[in-house]
Order: sequence, then C-alpha cells, then structure tokens
Amino acid sequence: AVVSTQSTGAITYLTGECNYGGRVTDDWDRRCIMTILRQYYIEDVVHDNKYKFSPSGTYYAPPSGPYDSFLSFIKNLPSSQLPEVFGMHDNVDISRELQGTKQLFEDLLVTQVQTSGGGGGSDSETTLNEIASDILTKIPASFDIEEAVEKYPVKYEESMNTVIVQEMERFNRLCDVIKLSLVNLQKAIKGLVVMSDSLEKVAGSLMIGKVPDLWSGHSYPSLKPLGSYVNDLVARLKFLQDWFENDKPPCFWVSGFYFTQAFLTGVKQNYARKYTIPIDRLDLDFEMLPCDEIDTSPEDGAYITGLFVEGARWDKKKMALAESLPKILYDTMPVIWLKPALKLEISTEGRYVSPVYKTSARQGQLSTTGHSTNFVLAINVPTIKPQKHWVLRGTCLLCSLDD
Repeated sequence: AVVSTQSTGAITYLTGECNYGGRVTDDWDRRCIMTILRQYYIEDVVHDNKYKFSPSGTYYAPPSGPYDSFLSFIKNLPSSQLPEVFGMHDNVDISRELQGTKQLFEDLLVTQVQTSGGGGGSDSETTLNEIASDILTKIPASFDIEEAVEKYPVKYEESMNTVIVQEMERFNRLCDVIKLSLVNLQKAIKGLVVMSDSLEKVAGSLMIGKVPDLWSGHSYPSLKPLGSYVNDLVARLKFLQDWFENDKPPCFWVSGFYFTQAFLTGVKQNYARKYTIPIDRLDLDFEMLPCDEIDTSPEDGAYITGLFVEGARWDKKKMALAESLPKILYDTMPVIWLKPALKLEISTEGRYVSPVYKTSARQGQLSTTGHSTNFVLAINVPTIKPQKHWVLRGTCLLCSLDD
C-alpha cells in the first residue's frame, strides 16, 4: 500500500480534530493529542517492519504475522508503561508517586477529622486558637485604597497605576474574609458566638494544615498547604506595599499578582498609547535575559521574574530549554523581558510556545472576565530541539509550586 504524507495528515486530522477534538475543548490539550498522533500516523510505520516508537526500542510496530505472534508481542511488553512510550522524561514517575502519596495522606487526614467526633476538648481548641492568632499576626492591615488612588491616579500614559489599585482592592477583599473568619472562630471557641457550619469547616481545615474552602472561594488559585499559603500571601502583600511606597519596581514579580491578565494588558496598553498603535494589533514577544535579577526598567515593556519550568530546565549557557536533570522536577526561569510588538512581526521559529499556569493543576474555569482562572498566557521560549519534543515532555511554565 502506498501511504503519502497527505494521507497520514488527513488521518491525523480526522482522529485528533474530528474524533477527539470535539470532546477536548482546551487548545493545549488538542495540541498534545495531535503531537502524539503524529508520532504514530507516519509513513515509516508502513515501510519499516520494526519501526521504533521510543528511543530504547522496547516499543515498536510488530511485523505482520499470525494472530499468536501479536499475542506474544503484547505479553512481552513491560507490565507497567515506561514514561518513554509517551515521550516523557523519567522524572514523571517521581511526580506520579508524589501525587499519589499526597492524595493518600489528604484522604487519611479527612478520615481522621471525620472519625474524631465533635469537640475535641481543650487541646484542639487551644491549638486552633494559636493557629488563628499566628495567622492574624502575620497578615498586615488592609491597604488604604483612597491613599493609593491619590498617589497613583488614573493616567492615560501609565496603566500600571490602575493595576496596583485594583490589585490592592482584590487582596483587601481576600484578607477581610480571612481575618473575619479567624476572629469569629476565636469568638466561637470562647463561646461568644455560635459555631456555624462554615466556621466548623474552617476549623477542620486549619487542624489538618489545609487552606479552608471559604478562603479559596475568594482567593487566587493555589495548591499550597496552609503554612506555605499564608507565607505566600504575606509575600504578595509585601510586593504591593513596596510598590506603593517606592513606585513601580524595575522587575515585576509576576507570580505575586492576583489577576495577572490585568498586568499583561497594562503592559500592552502603555505601549499602544505611547506609539498610538491599536492594542488589538499588538501581542507580547519575549526575551530571556542572562540574569536572575535586574535593577533597571526597560524603555518599553516590562521585566518579570518568578516563573518556574516543569518538564524541562533552563540552560543558562545555551540560553535555551534543556532536558531535566534526574530527580529535579522544576527549575527557575531567568528574568524575562515582555516586549510588546505587532502580531505579524512575532516569530515562533526556534522557540517553544509554552503555556503559563498559576498552579501545577494546569486546569481552570472561565471566569466572568472571559479569562481562565489558571491559564495566564503563552510564552515563546528558545529551544534547540523541535517543539514537539517539549509538547510530549509536557513542558510548561508555572507561577507557583505546590510546596
């Protein structure tokens, strides 16, 4: 049979876009499906009797033969699939085991709370009171919005003034929810108010080191445990406080924003208004700088820091993506220059178009603004290897880690 590139492309499209595509609504998931299918729907599978699908040669297309030969081939395959068959790095085994262990302990903690009965005696009440007091002492006073508006008024040429005020308002609402729930919990422990169902859930979460659902409903996406979440929140508040006191920073901690899309729009808006270019003709281009910190601001655009890469590492010598080192799941990215440019002038050649997520969950919901609650944007990262290599590796950039 004659198999052409055109026919394999048609089969790939039919399977990936028509068959699976109708059920897979996320563009990045569809890109992954199409990349995987292109590994199998190729001419070489027909012409090569033992075409290898993985570097080790363990997985290959069996030659034509009787029925029993195929059964024998299947039985000789590894009982547990190796990461290489999916094009992934060996580190994914560690990630899978960590996720399984984490889920196991979370289920055990929930079971412990459910079987411990009500009350818990004075010891648990003392512990809860100490946890609540500790968190309340760490969270600073709310931002003075009126003072912020006066110092950073709405300006046509500086959209960042609007960004900082809106960020302060969002964090104020979150901190108010946290403070109110903790104060009411302390009152309920003393018997001054009724221990409502919502307060009991807050207490149960605090006892097992989990962020209460009441807080998560008003919070930015985060998979961190309670202690790390509070420390991260305090760091974000300090980022805004320093911005308020010392003017906008030369390099923005992009992970510290509540609503990152507002900041990204502000970067493009400043450029569009400066050069009188319609903002819908602009997009962000990216340049990786050979440093982890920088003290000066760019003429146009913005410097950002605080991103992590999963499924790869950043090679500082080659200034490109490279294979992850064994047992190292994440790597920090250098300072990235966000450079507004005309969409037609931005090239992805020699670059991996990497999605950026707020958490490692890589999933979110569409909010009322039309933005995903987890996906931030796509960043073009320099690479020596073809883009499909990193797609199969599951490479992406993260704003925050789980610990």
